[in-house]
Amino acid sequence: MWNDTGTPLAYLITFRTYGTWLHGDPRGSVNRFRNQYGSSRLPEEQRWLEINSARLKNSPVNLNALQRSCVNEAIRETCDKRNWALHAINVRTNHSHSVAAIGNKSPAIALNAFKANSTRLMRERGCWQSERSPWVDKGSTRYLWNEQSLLLAVDYVINGQGDDLPNF
Repeated sequence: MWNDTGTPLAYLITFRTYGTWLHGDPRGSVNRFRNQYGSSRLPEEQRWLEINSARLKNSPVNLNALQRSCVNEAIRETCDKRNWALHAINVRTNHSHSVAAIGNKSPAIALNAFKANSTRLMRERGCWQSERSPWVDKGSTRYLWNEQSLLLAVDYVINGQGDDLPNF
């Protein structure tokens, strides 16, 4: 069943912490030329990974339990204040996944709001002191056009991220 309204039912919104997945990484990566549906990832390349690692302006960011809690709370608050339906959320040490229905808003607005409000709350709670953002530029916004894609995304966010994290 396809959604013919021209507005996706929801989006799978993912953003990563700074420095935790660079071009050249064994997992592959995406650049502006390979960022279309169905395109392959860039392959592993050790030398490129070394160059990108050396270019980092600060250490890679891994979120601790308090920081993850702030991100979770900030995304939930953002959705509540904007009357967006949050279907699923999972904040990990190096990335966050959310499935949110945001109506006809651009998914970039939700992505930026989630990142900005997460950073703000971490600063307010004293668990992020750096003037730099803890996030990479941009992020991923997958369009979920039908109920099947929505259910698969929710399942992936809730059940496809590995075991629950301990309270580090």
